Amino acid sequence: MAEMDRQFSALGIAQVIVVLKSAPPIPVAARIAAGGVLPRLLVSALPEVASLDECFASSELSINHALASAASATIALTVSRVSARRAPAQAPPSVLHFPNLGLMLGTVNREGLSSLRKHSMVDKVVGAPQPRLIKPVRAAATKLKTDITWGIQFMNIPRLWAQGLTGKGIRVGHLDTGADGTHASLRKAIATFAEFDSFGQLVTPTPKAHDTGEHGTHTAATIAGRPVGGKSIGVAPGADLVSGIVLEGGNVIARILGGMDWAVSQNVRLLNMSLGIPLSPPMPEFEPVLKILRSRNILPILAVGNEGPGTSRAPGNQPESVSVGAIDKKTAIAAFSSSQRFNRKEDPLVPDLVAPGVDIISAMPGRGYQSMDGSSMASPHISGLAALLLEAKPTATIDEIENAIYRSCSVGTIPTERGNRGVPDAVRAFEELTGTPLPKTAVKPSKGASKAAKKSKASKTSKAKQEKISGKKTAKSNGAVKNTGKSTAKKKKTTKTGSKQNRAGSKQKS
Repeated sequence: MAEMDRQFSALGIAQVIVVLKSAPPIPVAARIAAGGVLPRLLVSALPEVASLDECFASSELSINHALASAASATIALTVSRVSARRAPAQAPPSVLHFPNLGLMLGTVNREGLSSLRKHSMVDKVVGAPQPRLIKPVRAAATKLKTDITWGIQFMNIPRLWAQGLTGKGIRVGHLDTGADGTHASLRKAIATFAEFDSFGQLVTPTPKAHDTGEHGTHTAATIAGRPVGGKSIGVAPGADLVSGIVLEGGNVIARILGGMDWAVSQNVRLLNMSLGIPLSPPMPEFEPVLKILRSRNILPILAVGNEGPGTSRAPGNQPESVSVGAIDKKTAIAAFSSSQRFNRKEDPLVPDLVAPGVDIISAMPGRGYQSMDGSSMASPHISGLAALLLEAKPTATIDEIENAIYRSCSVGTIPTERGNRGVPDAVRAFEELTGTPLPKTAVKPSKGASKAAKKSKASKTSKAKQEKISGKKTAKSNGAVKNTGKSTAKKKKTTKTGSKQNRAGSKQKS
């Protein structure tokens, strides 16, 4: 039974998402040319759309009214204390408009539903399920001992850093429990912040970046945390986070849609979310929302869930999203990581791929760090990688980014039914996207990489010596001058300079 039918059966009314016909996609070139916040679409301002409000049930029957009534008995509406102090005294709206998505949300009776479906401005009407946060399986305070966290190393991310790629200029949407903007790794990472109250309304004035829990700070810093004291936890340490509080509690679907609508207006290219309906098959209710995001050239990246094999969460299990499962340091699928096969032609197996999601160390609200396990820890690794690739090729479409990441994956010993395509490799993804091979260099190389670098250097030196010997023989046969030692020294200097110039040129091309 669909969500709408369940609500009608139990309550006689249902909260619905209305997809409007007048929601034109924004061309990629226009988004890039805007260089910042896009103007809000004026779909909801059209008289025809305004007339749709009459199709919805009276405010006393709306979900938001029920929440407001409950709030009179208990002050906490599971929103942060900051927004509770700023909450408006007026009644919440019974109908919400999301102009950048071309959507409306409200409560209808059966007569109102029939009127909506017949309206010339309405494309479709779907139910409004209530996703939940995908909570970590384990969380523990810890110390950051390594220079680069294992997940970043595992995916070969430092090779892209070595090319100067950090995600600079790429705006990544982050809808979660918030993010602590006072943490050293996030102070300069959060470009803009917002909070959506229990009714799905934007809290004004905008509060300082904060976390209503701990989850959002962890995921945000994995995506774009800045290095602190020479230690790195962020995959794309130059990307700009567009972070919004949409979890937990309240009219969650209203909060999420509000966050999505706001993120679109902030010109994001990626949207990271760790939420979903537990133990749920794919839900058609989410399909139009995800398709709208993709039509705006925004790639939705979601955690698949933590309920183990034979399970998954919607909307992460929708074909339109990139669903991410979790592996551990030994490349084994985490026992908790969800996976499921569906009877459908497109994208029958989820997750789409897997990424590091066990013992992931990232920021904790305040000054510290903590280790967490969960598919929520894996999806930010993919969002960070996508940000690096977008910096490498800003004109890329989300399909190109998605396909480059998928083609870079390798299964190894991972069972296909649990890990699907396997784990992505940053270098292969870069080469798939750009067609440019990367030089074999890395930031802060491990001992093994250092040895490889020494071998490479020795090989180059040997080749240079052979060229010099050949040069000497030619010079002798032509009656060359003496003092060959000085000449050789000059040639060494010239060779090194030329090598540096060649490497610099290679970086610029990349």
